[in-house]
Amino acid sequence: MNNALVITVLRWSATAFFLVAGALHFVIPDFYRAMMPPFIPFQEFFIILTGIAEMAGAVGIQIPRYRLLAGRLMILLMLAIFPANIYVALAQPVIPGLEYTPESMWWRLLLQPLFIAWIWVTSVRPAASKEPV
Repeated sequence: MNNALVITVLRWSATAFFLVAGALHFVIPDFYRAMMPPFIPFQEFFIILTGIAEMAGAVGIQIPRYRLLAGRLMILLMLAIFPANIYVALAQPVIPGLEYTPESMWWRLLLQPLFIAWIWVTSVRPAASKEPV
């Protein structure tokens, strides 16, 4: 399998993942609300905003003209929501519809760097940002 095909498959899988993740902000907002640190104001607004941002980024990384910008913004989004992941690991809030062990929320922190790497490899690194869909 050649490198361009691998990147294309990874990019399409990222698009699918982030489209679903973004849509879930509207389908199960209580799930995301439970993960919001209490010090964040306007929580409903940020749940909607991050859902839209994930879906827009997912579409943007498929459009060669916008891929680099969308990838960079997706990485900024992943960095912006990282404090919520730290909050969940520390506070262990009750999250509707999810039973978890305290350790699993600490392991979850490792997903954010993997998501960032996923977007970088498929959209931001110089070769990926110029590849066709």
